[in-house]
Amino acid sequence: MLDLITPLILTYNEEPNLRRTLQRLAWAKSIVVMDSFSTDATLQIAAEFPNVRVLQRKFDTFAEQINYALDHAQLAGDWVLTLDADYVLSDELVAELATLAPPADVAGYRCAFRYCVQGAPLRASLYPPSVVLFRRQAGRYHNDGHAYRLTLAQGSVLPLNGRIDHDDRKPFSRWMASQVSYARQEAEKLSAASWSELPWQDRARKVPFLAPVLVLPYCLIVKRCALDGRAGLTYAAQRTIAECVLSFSLLRRAK
Repeated sequence: MLDLITPLILTYNEEPNLRRTLQRLAWAKSIVVMDSFSTDATLQIAAEFPNVRVLQRKFDTFAEQINYALDHAQLAGDWVLTLDADYVLSDELVAELATLAPPADVAGYRCAFRYCVQGAPLRASLYPPSVVLFRRQAGRYHNDGHAYRLTLAQGSVLPLNGRIDHDDRKPFSRWMASQVSYARQEAEKLSAASWSELPWQDRARKVPFLAPVLVLPYCLIVKRCALDGRAGLTYAAQRTIAECVLSFSLLRRAK
């Protein structure tokens, strides 16, 4: 099965992360790095790995970047493993991928994540499982607020038991700049949606500063991040800050 999987990684200035991610993909015959004209050492790191091919395209949206790679990268295998540059596959997941024998009616596999803060794993987080492995003929991406979602034309989705470590080592300033951009896109999405079509989490986010009040105790107590020491406290603070930035963006749009 590993010979049929092509990892596809989106990058823009991922020098702090990319090497660790690529090291866990040594099994892949071919890896496609879809780069948005990085200005740091991202491309030099990619060149260290003989199984990596680089495509470059000016960034517009996450979905368009991935779809461009799906259309133009001449992917060798029938399966695509889409990854962010800070997604590090566990040994257990690689072993599981090697033994997969997908039935004909299975179009993809969903994977859970273990969130890490500067390499320290948390026991739980708000990061949801997502479909990362799919038949390339069946999948297309679309934008959903600041995120991107996979739509499969047909077939079922099965869960994977192994996990991916989400381990972003970029500095806080870069994280904060990303949150401002994400919040602007999320605010646009929430403002355009009617109350009835939103899940309860997004309804809470649409009420200014309600989500920040809720997310801090939820992370610390319900998700038990308080037991993870400094890493857990950092994560709870990050989620609270992110929700505050979103509330501010919603208020600005309401003027």
